[in-house]
This record gives sequence, structure tokens and C-alpha cells, in this order.
Amino acid sequence: MANHKSAIKRIRTNDSKRLRNRYFTKTARTAIKDLRSETDKKKAQTQLPKITSMIDKLAKKNVIHKNKAANIKSKLTRFVNTLGVKK
Repeated sequence: MANHKSAIKRIRTNDSKRLRNRYFTKTARTAIKDLRSETDKKKAQTQLPKITSMIDKLAKKNVIHKNKAANIKSKLTRFVNTLGVKK
């Protein structure tokens, strides 16, 4: 158990940050899942900027790594661009 006041405060702040990070990460994951299940290109194109902004904010706050954010954005952009193309 923590013996110092600063250590006790650090435990409290870490808990609140962990919960906040989990909330934002889960929200972004759900939004990504919704975009990947989209079949209409117009709807997907309107969702993409919001989701990329969400991902950028997570990377800026070091919730996810910046390279992971870039990979996710790249894959989502490619997905949206291939929507509506006949295979």
C-alpha cells in the first residue's frame, strides 16, 4: 500500500485516467466497427473524418501509438475508397 500522500494521489489520478482512456478507446473501437460494417459509400465518407479525428486525439494523448493510429486510418480510408467498386 502507498505510504506517501503523493503516491496516494498518483493512484487516484491513474485510476481516473485509466477509466477515461478505456471509455475513449471503446468509443473509437465501436465507431470503427460501425464504419467497417457500412455498405453505403456516402454514409461511410461522412463517418470517416469523425473517426479519423477520434483516432488522432487518442494518438495525441498517447492512448494508442501514433503508428497504430496511422495504420488504422490508412486501412479505413482504403476500405471507404473500395466501397461501391464491383469486384
